[in-house]
Amino acid sequence: MPWDNYLSALEASRRLKIHPETVKRLCRQGDLPATKFHNTWLINRDTLDNFAGTYNPSRGARRKLIK
Repeated sequence: MPWDNYLSALEASRRLKIHPETVKRLCRQGDLPATKFHNTWLINRDTLDNFAGTYNPSRGARRKLIK
């Protein structure tokens, strides 16, 4: 299925060990590339893995995806 390679904000938050609203905020800000489908953020699994390697969940430590 084409959706098998995508995670929801809730699934991504579990992977990053952060709150789901934080994942949604990162998506809205463009820090975490994602696609909004209806009312759900869909994040590519490979993109999330790349982002997880550089993301520091500490307050004030903003990281963006390395392209």
